[in-house]
Amino acid sequence: MPKDAPVNTGAAPEPASMGPRRRVSEMQAKLHRWAVADPGRRFDDLFNLVHDPATLIVAFDRVAGNQGARTAGVDGLSVADVEERIGVPGFLDDLRGQLKAGTFRPLPVREKKIPKPGGSGKVRRLGIPVVADRVVQAALKLVLEPLFEADFKPVSYGFRPNRRAQDAVAEIHFFGTCGYRWVLDADIQACFDEIEHAALMDRVRERIKDKRVLALVKAFLRAGVLTELGELQDSHTGTPQGGVISPLLANIALAVLDEHLQRGWEPGGVMSTQGRRRRRRDRGLPNWRVVRYADDFVVLVHGTEQDTEVLREEVAQVLRPIGLRLSPAKTRVVHMSEGFDFLGFHIQWRRKRGTSKWHVYTFVAQRPLRSLKTKIRALTHKTSQQDLGYVLTRLNMFMHGWANYFRHAVAKNTFGMLDNFTWWRLIRMLRERHHWTWSDVRRRFVTASGQWRPITAGEIELRKISAIPVTRYRYRSTAIPNPWNLQQA
Repeated sequence: MPKDAPVNTGAAPEPASMGPRRRVSEMQAKLHRWAVADPGRRFDDLFNLVHDPATLIVAFDRVAGNQGARTAGVDGLSVADVEERIGVPGFLDDLRGQLKAGTFRPLPVREKKIPKPGGSGKVRRLGIPVVADRVVQAALKLVLEPLFEADFKPVSYGFRPNRRAQDAVAEIHFFGTCGYRWVLDADIQACFDEIEHAALMDRVRERIKDKRVLALVKAFLRAGVLTELGELQDSHTGTPQGGVISPLLANIALAVLDEHLQRGWEPGGVMSTQGRRRRRRDRGLPNWRVVRYADDFVVLVHGTEQDTEVLREEVAQVLRPIGLRLSPAKTRVVHMSEGFDFLGFHIQWRRKRGTSKWHVYTFVAQRPLRSLKTKIRALTHKTSQQDLGYVLTRLNMFMHGWANYFRHAVAKNTFGMLDNFTWWRLIRMLRERHHWTWSDVRRRFVTASGQWRPITAGEIELRKISAIPVTRYRYRSTAIPNPWNLQQA
């Protein structure tokens, strides 16, 4: 489930501070402005920006602030080790010297297999680069992202600045309300593992002319993988999940799908105006809209089931040249009245209770709900001897993070159910730990007026997620702010 979705403030990003951040922000704004002004321009002499001291400082700060900073690559060094043993200035000076001299070579990524959510038994392969490689990848991303963001279509939401999963769900909700009720619920098979390097590099060359930058991107793609068994494997396809630049490269590759399906919506296209879309429907022709979040996407169709099946074959043909294919088992054509899951939400067109009116509703899907319950059970086993304060802190952290992600769905009853589920799990644990009877529980948690006290440990209190307001997410359409345009303004 995506985790980059804070509350919907719609606010501009924080202004960059003086120093390296300010310098990098101004550099990015210029690159983005030039890329927007000339869609066919290929940029040269970017390598100096990659190894610029300011770029490397900002890149290191981003790597150090990432959750994976404590994880070491094949060299055994974490970010903390680099800061304590080498020192950041010396580390960055040495890295810059290697880049300028052309002696920098990425090391193989360390493979880590983690179970996929949902209890399917399948695993996801992560690639953990060494700290030096992460910093260079972050520097590359700082330079390349503003250029390619000028070309990305507005239907793509994953791992892009100022965009979040709720924007993608809101777009599905909007078009579903407008009659787009047949859905191609697509799943790309092993997307990050099977992207063709040659096809990806061709896409990168459409914007980048600097051979040193191209060589650096190619070197990261072919760095190899050190498996959990200690075997070194070559990387012939794919961009390993876990790399700083991997999401950007995946978006560059998958932009071919956005461009193909969005072509009719471009100015002058067959679906570019409401009148043209209406005339197509009058002639029995379908309209469609793709909504993509990284490698998860759906195609909404205002037409028939047969029209959606035709689009399914069309999508498969578009993905084939970049080495990708749809999963036969997970890709399906479904009517919105049946409902489908996307990014942890269950989206369904259904009749409003007590009326004859039909609306598109967004609920919490079953898989993230089961996953959260599994976490709660693991933390509140009745024989657990963990400190109650630690248990309450952990519960508050992941339950409120989960609830803030789903607070724009029809989730009020779900939040209340989870509060009740968690409370009973904790009471069961405390009764077992302290050998309490039910009378003991009531004596400790019920006031003289008959009100139940919250479960506490010192100053730490179990906070109810049902207190989080459930609100409708504001569909931002094309009004999503671009960080570099904001800086120019």
